[in-house]
Amino acid sequence: MIVYDGNKTDFLHSVERDTIAVEIENNIYNKMKRRTAANEFRSWENSLEYMYKVLNDREIPDDSGIAIEYNIPQTSKRVDFIISGFDHHDDPNIVIIELKQWDKINAIEGQDGLVETYTGNTMRKVVHPSYQAWSYSMMIKDYNSSVQTNNVQLWSCAYLHNYRRKPDDDLDKPQYEEYLKDSPAFTRGEVPQLREFIKRCIRKGDNKELIYQIDQGRIRPSKSLQNAITSMLKGNKEFIMLDEQKVVYEEILLTSRKCMEDNKKRTIIMTGGPGTGKTVVAVNALVELTNDGQFAQYISKNSAPRNVYLKKLKGKIKKSTVDNMFKGSGIYTETEKNVVDTILVDEAHRLNEKSGMYKNKGENQIKEIIHSSLCNVFFIDEHQKVTLSDIGSVEEIKKWAKVENSQIIETKLYSQFRCNGSDGYLAWIDHVLEIEDTANYDLKDIDYDFQICDSPTEMQNLIVEKNKNANRARILAGYCWNWISNGRNDSKVHDIKIGDFEISWNLGNSTTFAIDDNSINEAGCIHTSQGLEFDYVGVIIGDDLRYEDGHIVTDFTKRAKTDQSLKGIKKLYKANPVLANQKADEIIKNTYRTLMTRGMKGCYVYCVDDGLRNYLKERIKI
Repeated sequence: MIVYDGNKTDFLHSVERDTIAVEIENNIYNKMKRRTAANEFRSWENSLEYMYKVLNDREIPDDSGIAIEYNIPQTSKRVDFIISGFDHHDDPNIVIIELKQWDKINAIEGQDGLVETYTGNTMRKVVHPSYQAWSYSMMIKDYNSSVQTNNVQLWSCAYLHNYRRKPDDDLDKPQYEEYLKDSPAFTRGEVPQLREFIKRCIRKGDNKELIYQIDQGRIRPSKSLQNAITSMLKGNKEFIMLDEQKVVYEEILLTSRKCMEDNKKRTIIMTGGPGTGKTVVAVNALVELTNDGQFAQYISKNSAPRNVYLKKLKGKIKKSTVDNMFKGSGIYTETEKNVVDTILVDEAHRLNEKSGMYKNKGENQIKEIIHSSLCNVFFIDEHQKVTLSDIGSVEEIKKWAKVENSQIIETKLYSQFRCNGSDGYLAWIDHVLEIEDTANYDLKDIDYDFQICDSPTEMQNLIVEKNKNANRARILAGYCWNWISNGRNDSKVHDIKIGDFEISWNLGNSTTFAIDDNSINEAGCIHTSQGLEFDYVGVIIGDDLRYEDGHIVTDFTKRAKTDQSLKGIKKLYKANPVLANQKADEIIKNTYRTLMTRGMKGCYVYCVDDGLRNYLKERIKI
């Protein structure tokens, strides 16, 4: 959908009459029934004045097509500015321009394509403007049939009209070189350079015909995208399916293809405990459905598994259009019904009600996912809800599926490949943490390396030794220690201190703690380890979980102030102490259950509470 379209002459006249922002505002309301925020209105007035200056050049054809706020179909993303026309060979060209009002940028090491800038009234991590422009152009190229059929060439760039570039600027750091090469960034004082970039692509006008074609183009994955993701999966041992994983995978394919044939909405609820291979099934289904010609997406609320599995899939490839297939769960707040063919939702227990930076967008993520897709698959383990804002449950999914008139299909993954395939260990964890009353009182006849350590140093030594083989052992901890902000990127700044033992939290300049080479020197938290697996884990249980008077007790007051998992619990406690304690108890126990089931071969535990340490020693006796 195009919010504003016209030719260059129309655009220049609207800016001269000071009506361009009003026209866009009115169009947004008429087409989307959405009111425009004051800061967004001002940004149009400001940025489009600069684009007026850029386009005020006789060599840029007057009948070039202009589109502003082009909504990329099947997404909530909008391209700021588009110019269309033909080059000197009469080949069709589209130029995408991402407009930014930023005046300061800090480069970020260790996180691909991210910078830090002032937005939303504070300094935040955001994508580099060149990456953003490039990703938008590739999204259109990879999924728009008109671009593919008519061989339309897409070019992209960023224009930071308030930003004063300097030598060795953070905008141009080496880690952004690949994105800047494909999508150059132009800054304040570089109007002539931006003009030349446009004129290399647009020599003859098209009277916005190309923009119209793209807006009407059917959504389908390009052959190049299909080939790219298939080649990444082929031979990748991380994604080989075993036993019933293959059975469940085939069921997903059958159901999704049926949806495409009869145009009826269906919701698959796939339950499975730790290590059952939910993510492996999801990624394989994503690849196969894309090869079917479907618009399929892999979604997760928690970014850690999404980033890790994407990196494993890509290998050493840094820049890939496959990135557009892996998204967060809050992107469907403004999408229309059934605009995506199949959405595969990993870690569905982590879904939230509201979306956005301030949790003020949308109504309910589960509803929006079901509404936006013809087929939707939710991979869920209700015992892994670990924050107050987690709403993912089988009943919640069923409720919204019925509202959306979606047929419900339930299935389950039983066999698990973590914890040496021992369902007995999982049952023992549930019993010992008093999550469920199971028959597994001890670890007798259970083939799993589980040890209780008398000191965190003992546990650390065991994990460091196990990590030497394949970099697949990690230390994890309950969130009972504050994350020191001024040392968040330095593993020598130790957040966790227990006697003479010290270690830092996982670093803030990486999104792939689970597979980084130096992560053995850090302790991962629930947010960077959930949904992932290792060979061995060492778990530090903080003072929020203790053993007193013959029972496991939880204490939310011992959680770190920097932990957002229990945000709002104190307010709830004042209003309803019983409910607050009940919710906190579930979250704290689920957190440690999740941490203690990340290891495929073994788990070594240190408990801050002496009573809990002694109790667990008694419970593992054979």
